[in-house]
Amino acid sequence: MSQGVGVVGLYVRDQQEALAFYVGKLGFRVHTDVGNGDYRWLTVQHPDQPSFQLGLFVPGPPALDAETALVMRAMVAKGAMPPLVLTVTDCRAAYDTLLAVGVEFTQEPVDRYGTVDAGFRDPSGNGWKMIQSKD
Repeated sequence: MSQGVGVVGLYVRDQQEALAFYVGKLGFRVHTDVGNGDYRWLTVQHPDQPSFQLGLFVPGPPALDAETALVMRAMVAKGAMPPLVLTVTDCRAAYDTLLAVGVEFTQEPVDRYGTVDAGFRDPSGNGWKMIQSKD
């Protein structure tokens, strides 16, 4: 019987850079950080979601061949991957907090669809929407 999704992978260009961003700026914490040769399994968690992990993976072996890895790195850098969503209680306050620690926003908070949302990217180019919960 399934218990749900445990890990969702995200391609990053550099795991140390991604770790500094997700832990140091967004407030996630490291769940797993283990290596096997050149491969590193690195996952982080949002402190309010201990059953879910975000995998920070560099495109390459064993999952991808070198040519495909180059294509994936380029797509991520261009922001071509689907956006992720970070839910917050107060979008404008979270925007101010993250802006103060150096998160680069692509969209300032706007009122839309009965809530408030903003957009930012991680250092690799992955897009995020930060959406205020309606509660």
